[in-house]
Amino acid sequence: MVMNHTHEGSPPPAAPPERPEPPAYRPRERFWPYVDLPEQPDPEELASLDPDLHDALYGPSDRPFSITIVFPRFEGPDYDRAVAHARATAVEYREVGTGPALRSRARYLPSSAMALRELFELVSRHEGCEVLVDDRPVPYARELWLPLVWFLIPR
Repeated sequence: MVMNHTHEGSPPPAAPPERPEPPAYRPRERFWPYVDLPEQPDPEELASLDPDLHDALYGPSDRPFSITIVFPRFEGPDYDRAVAHARATAVEYREVGTGPALRSRARYLPSSAMALRELFELVSRHEGCEVLVDDRPVPYARELWLPLVWFLIPR
């Protein structure tokens, strides 16, 4: 005996949906906009990696000890002077971001302690100025690390 579970007033079950036909147009491979991107990052991309991420991906780096001053765009003639000074004296100078998020990054080695101090005096009073030790924010970077590096300035 076969049992029928449908009730007399209910509609019959819906038929399964039909499969759509395959598209008549197939894009060419050259249509894909990212075909020509290199698979390996270039040196500029590697330089912009977080140091901990860089070490995890590529092993420890052999960069020398450095102090980096990061400062935002600010109003006044000191900004142009600071950027010109950083470009002329830093071991590495980069601008990161755009618009209000633009930050200038100037890296100095201990042998450039005087140039580091001059840049810091130009930008330190502006909000958003950061001091990084080996590209990392560390406690007391302004209060401890910078004065220690300034002891290297010849008198």
